[in-house]
Amino acid sequence: MNLADMLSYADIHQLNRIADHYACDCNTNSKRELIQSILNTLNRKDVFERYVETLSVEDIRFLNSLVFDPRDAYSLEELLARAQISRYEAAKPGVIGAAPSEAGSEILSTITVDLRGRDDAKPAKKELKKRESKKAKPPAEPEPPQWSPRQMIVKFAHQGWLFNGYSHHTKYLYQVPADLKRRFGDSLARTFQKQLRVIDEPSAYRDEQRMLVEDIGKFLSFADRYEVELNAEGTMYKRSQQMILETFNVKEELVGKGGWRFGYGRKIKDYPNRFSLIYDYCFYNGLIDEADGMLLLTEKGRAQLLEGRPADPGVVYQFWLKLYKNPIHNVQTLVHWIDRLAGSWVTLETLSRVLTPLIRPYYYDSPESILTNRIVLMMMHQGLLRIGEHPEEGTVVEMTKLGSSIVRGVYVPDDEKIALPADAAPEAAP
Repeated sequence: MNLADMLSYADIHQLNRIADHYACDCNTNSKRELIQSILNTLNRKDVFERYVETLSVEDIRFLNSLVFDPRDAYSLEELLARAQISRYEAAKPGVIGAAPSEAGSEILSTITVDLRGRDDAKPAKKELKKRESKKAKPPAEPEPPQWSPRQMIVKFAHQGWLFNGYSHHTKYLYQVPADLKRRFGDSLARTFQKQLRVIDEPSAYRDEQRMLVEDIGKFLSFADRYEVELNAEGTMYKRSQQMILETFNVKEELVGKGGWRFGYGRKIKDYPNRFSLIYDYCFYNGLIDEADGMLLLTEKGRAQLLEGRPADPGVVYQFWLKLYKNPIHNVQTLVHWIDRLAGSWVTLETLSRVLTPLIRPYYYDSPESILTNRIVLMMMHQGLLRIGEHPEEGTVVEMTKLGSSIVRGVYVPDDEKIALPADAAPEAAP
């Protein structure tokens, strides 16, 4: 439903709070006048744009989590979780991405040290100094109220973003006006697009459409033809890894010693990123099995291999979202933004500038590293995105037609994730 419909179901107390927030001039005792005044105010482009510009970083992250969600009703618990996860650095007024941010920047906290007098000071002097300090001390300013997820939900309800359901089945849910959600997305997109550097097609670029699904078939064929032994940790030996990687369309280096690798899949700590996705996809979809120290092709995997039926790129993308939601909670939203902003060739630097404020750091992974290495590169491996090099502008990216159709046609609910085993969790990593 749109805002006008939800306002008609709202009680007069909520209408008055919304009208107060937008400084509407109307008869506060008339529900009809309140609704008309609110709609007239919010339908003005300048008012809505000014409202978006005053939102804090946390506010934008919270609303951004709703923009590409096709649902319009949410439980209070779900909204509280989204509000909580939107706060991971100090709030800054204004639209995010409005100023460039340096990679690896750190926020330094100021520590105030209280230097006290010596214990052997005379009592009279101590008391005198205490009285003088009390007189000279200015009145303390009231502390600002502490932020809480519940306060954020209440605030957006007062601003006309959240309404209680009106039916018996939705009265305990919060609904979001579809037109406000759409207008917020359009407004934020305009802000982002102003900061993007759009260029002509580069002279050379990488396009890996269909290559990953082809390599899934090659991996299944390899598991069928050879006896693949696993070590005590259930991992393929380096020699076997090298043999299969040499048959793939895209070459990767074996994982070396040192560094950290966890969170991005069951086998990310043992295999290169792209091969780890292929292996995990086959394992979780029941195409391969690990038993008695051997990697085995299952009946389901053999049937798919005999049919010569390649994996569906949309199903692989859906699996990737479920797998990467563990470390990147809003990976689906970020992919939607890349689809919306990179319809033409844009520089990765400017794309990173507008999207990294939406990314929560993950252990040793900075927002810049997450966007470049975990999202953009993996999207290219799936054929969703092209990556090129421009002699003046550096790395540039563009969505493929296949990628746009897949991204816009697949939705994975927030609670659908791949449950990783304990030894793949961050706590188990060195």
